[in-house]
Amino acid sequence: MTSATTRALATVCIVALASGCAKESPPSTPPPTARPLTLDTHIDIPLDYATAATDPLTADLKVNLAKMAAGGLDVGFFIVYVEQTARTPEGYANAESQAETKFAAIHRMAEQLYPQRIEIAYTAADVPRIAASGKLVAAIGVENSYSLGPALENLDRFYELGARYVGLVHNGDNDLGRSAQPSAALGDVAGPSAGVTPLGAEAIARLNRLGVMVDVSHASKQTALDAMRLSAAPIIASHSAIASVSAHARNLDDETLLALKANGGVVQVVAFDSYLKQQPAERAAAQRELRQRVGLTGDTRLSMLPAEQRATYDAGLSEIDAAWPPANVANLVDHIDYAVKLIGIDHVGIASDFDGGGGITGWNDAAETANVTAELEKRGYSREDIGKIWSGNLLRVWREVELKAAQLKAAR
Repeated sequence: MTSATTRALATVCIVALASGCAKESPPSTPPPTARPLTLDTHIDIPLDYATAATDPLTADLKVNLAKMAAGGLDVGFFIVYVEQTARTPEGYANAESQAETKFAAIHRMAEQLYPQRIEIAYTAADVPRIAASGKLVAAIGVENSYSLGPALENLDRFYELGARYVGLVHNGDNDLGRSAQPSAALGDVAGPSAGVTPLGAEAIARLNRLGVMVDVSHASKQTALDAMRLSAAPIIASHSAIASVSAHARNLDDETLLALKANGGVVQVVAFDSYLKQQPAERAAAQRELRQRVGLTGDTRLSMLPAEQRATYDAGLSEIDAAWPPANVANLVDHIDYAVKLIGIDHVGIASDFDGGGGITGWNDAAETANVTAELEKRGYSREDIGKIWSGNLLRVWREVELKAAQLKAAR
């Protein structure tokens, strides 16, 4: 990391929190030895993460460091996400600012607040090394390349800050490609065959040279297929599910999965209710009404609600779940089973999308991670195969991306 980067991160340090670092003791959880190394490729964080308002250790989130340790979640990709808005100079500037804020928060968590509990991995080899030391492992992913703006030089900046995968798009098209869920409100009118743009092709080539994994979750089918054709290294779908099990615009169909296998990549099957299991429109409508009733709008989170409103929300959600049960761990593993049968054990992994909408019965926060392993064991997966699904396949892709970057650099 450059000295400029270090200085930039230092300026955003929250002194009141950082002052407690010296008192922090090593975690009591031993490194994983009797179980597979568990790796979740998609954990969202709020803009006020790693501040006095949202302490990474104990925050009222689906993932905090205490829950990771309790549930045996060893590795998490913490996500630098920005929402897709208008492609204007003001929109780009705001998106870049939000991205910088989240990068700084992840570094603050690992380097100033809890350095004895968690460490950032910059290479695939860092992951088992850090886990063996008894620490949790943080890695960094970028969701939505809108935060790059039209300036691909920002990819180098993001790499310096630790980004090791970059998602091309989110909900709504951007300068790099077509989304699986284009936004009419943002003026997305391109035909369904649209895919990676010329700028997107340049971005993929640059990511290959840097050694950053290309992520096609949220991409349209054509964007995903284009990315696999253009990339010199395997790609990932960091948090997607399987269309043949449950039809959804965000899920990958068989043609895309087979192309992913040929590419050498991996699909990280995500614990997101509406992707895993088709739900009636009534459930979504009831959820929207409940959120509006208690004031969960905009950037407001559950932890921000007064006690009375939180109780109202919890009771209302229980009623909704009783009427229309959400997906569960068995549904998650149904998607994993299908993908394994279609494209093989070496191309399937796991993601949660916790704190970004993910969470299902049985794996509703990091503390319940062992339930996923138990369901895989119940289905007859061997210890070796469970290890591949939980972390081995993703780490293999990460290593291959690093190797390709080294080869491209040597060839220049």
